[in-house]
Amino acid sequence: MRLDWITRISLHNLRPLLSLFSADLAIDLGTVNTRVYARDRGIVINEPSAVALDNRTGDVQAVGKEAKEMLGRTPGNIRVVRPLKDGVIADFKVTEKMLNYFIQKAHQRRTLVHPRIVISVPSEITQVEKRAVTDAAYRAKAAEVHLVEQAMMAALGAGMPVTEPGGNLVVDIGGGTTDIAVISLSGIVYSHSLRSAGNHMDEAIMSYLKRKYNLLIGERTAERIKIEIGSAYSLDEPLSMELKGRSLIEGTPKMITADDGEIREAISEAVSTIVSAIRAALERTPPELSADISDRGIVLAGGGALLKNLDKRIREETGLPVCIADNPLCSVVLGTGKVLSDFRLLRRISIE
Repeated sequence: MRLDWITRISLHNLRPLLSLFSADLAIDLGTVNTRVYARDRGIVINEPSAVALDNRTGDVQAVGKEAKEMLGRTPGNIRVVRPLKDGVIADFKVTEKMLNYFIQKAHQRRTLVHPRIVISVPSEITQVEKRAVTDAAYRAKAAEVHLVEQAMMAALGAGMPVTEPGGNLVVDIGGGTTDIAVISLSGIVYSHSLRSAGNHMDEAIMSYLKRKYNLLIGERTAERIKIEIGSAYSLDEPLSMELKGRSLIEGTPKMITADDGEIREAISEAVSTIVSAIRAALERTPPELSADISDRGIVLAGGGALLKNLDKRIREETGLPVCIADNPLCSVVLGTGKVLSDFRLLRRISIE
């Protein structure tokens, strides 16, 4: 009798005990940054998607911010890997190690951790790429894994009324991909994922300076130039910046001054590709939803939304009102976090 009572008590207490150990997590697995949202605690991790590995042993030396600081500054035996390329997993084993590290860090390094995880992925992702994400999460000790589309999460995080019958156009410009989607009644009417985003702008800046000034710069410098003086449309006040790198002719350190006009010219192709894709999305939207979008306008999310005057350029080209989400960098992970507490909505929008 006593044994039966103990068994009943222990089974009854098992569920709350397990949920004590493991909080549900929402993960925005980005090409440039990975953000983790824990239920009831908000965003607990916001770090670069980078891992530093020892070439001889394969051991992880650093993850996140520390690894990003090492980028382009490592000795021969250490390499810094960005395990995601264009929004999808390029290096499976390293992604698994990175996810494991972030999940443990989100749970304050507790070992008995088996959380339920919701991960956002680009819209035009193949079955193989989906499988790679879910497998990496299960190997990082997840109990359940659900995949959701980034554009839908960006719309939720930006506070758009996605559950109502009405057209919402969201443009999520990340590091590896730009996701454009027309959403109505918690479903995606039209979506398109472009492999043209923040990273491609950085590469364009690097090749422009190489071509025009014979100056070789690194990824981190290119990103800083884009943030500080990059723009999509002419600025009211001109900006300039001193750039340091290596001269391709003399092979010595060299410094030049570049202005916003030159950087705008460098990234113009990447910006034009995004604007053309928005126009294509508008052309394929059903007329009723088009009427809603003309009232509500276009919402920009993701780090790329912070590019100076990008909203002005899109407004000029489409003739529609354009606004930037309140917290564009975190809108995807905040939207994914909202889904954690609304399981019925998650059921409706998760990708099989």
